[in-house]
Order: sequence, then structure tokens, then C-alpha cells
Amino acid sequence: MSEEVVKQEEQAAAPEQPVLSEAAAVMAAGEGPAKAVDAAKKKGRTKSIPAGIAYIRSSFNNTLVSITDARGGVIAWSSAGKAGFKGSRKCTAFAATMVAQDASRQAVGKGMHEVEVRIQGAGAGRESAVRAIQSAGIHVTLIKDCTPIPHNGCRPRKRRRV
Repeated sequence: MSEEVVKQEEQAAAPEQPVLSEAAAVMAAGEGPAKAVDAAKKKGRTKSIPAGIAYIRSSFNNTLVSITDARGGVIAWSSAGKAGFKGSRKCTAFAATMVAQDASRQAVGKGMHEVEVRIQGAGAGRESAVRAIQSAGIHVTLIKDCTPIPHNGCRPRKRRRV
């Protein structure tokens, strides 16, 4: 009976060790942050990213959609060529819809459910790409047009004399 009391007193006197994840345990062992990241990847755990930014670049020849986290790191991307469109079909609104759905599915798979949309360019797939992102289950909080517009631009060519 006295042995059990001694064991209980030893356990009460010893400070509790905090439970660490495998990555934190690697960091505590002094093996560095790179080993900690590798340890987290081996477990298959990825950090869920709830909100981000969707960049839609719609030119007359192609449509590109990249979805990033708040700091600008790309989480998911897609283009009309990657979606299997070739030639003049890459610049259609249907191709832009497929591209945006593909990128949105990738982002939703990584835990994203809220996004700001920044559109650049004057192609056919601007509005259809935004609609496709919404239909994929991502809540669009802001739509911003970032198309570059010259405020006087380059000097024009000299006038032709005949």
C-alpha cells in the first residue's frame, strides 16, 4: 500500500509534459524547420486554407485562373490548354467555365470556401469564370477589375504623308 502512495506522490510532483505533434517534437529536438515540415508531410496533414484570392486572366487567346492564399502562394491553377482545349476554342466562354470549375474544385479540396476575385483582361470568359467559381461552392466576397489601362500611353506613330 505504501508503494502505491509513493508512486502517486512522484507522479504529482513531476511536471506534466505538453503533448506535441510530430512536427513540434522534431522542432523541439533541434532538427530544424525543414525536418518539421517533412514530418508533417509524411503524416499527410495539410493546413486548411479557408479564404484566398482568385486571379482570372482572360485574354483574346486564352483564359488562366489561379487561386492563391491571402499571401499570394498558389494553391490551385488551371488554363484552357490544361483543360484540353486547343486553338480558337481556348478563348471561348465555355472554356473559361471549365477552367474556373477545375481550379475551384482543387481549391475546395484544400479547404477553401471564400474568395476574392480579381479579373484582368478583355476576353470572352470574364463573367462565365466568376459564375463557375460561385457554382463550385466558393463564396465570392469581392469582384475587382485589375485590367491595366493606359492614362496616355505610348507615343503614336508619325503621321503618314502621301
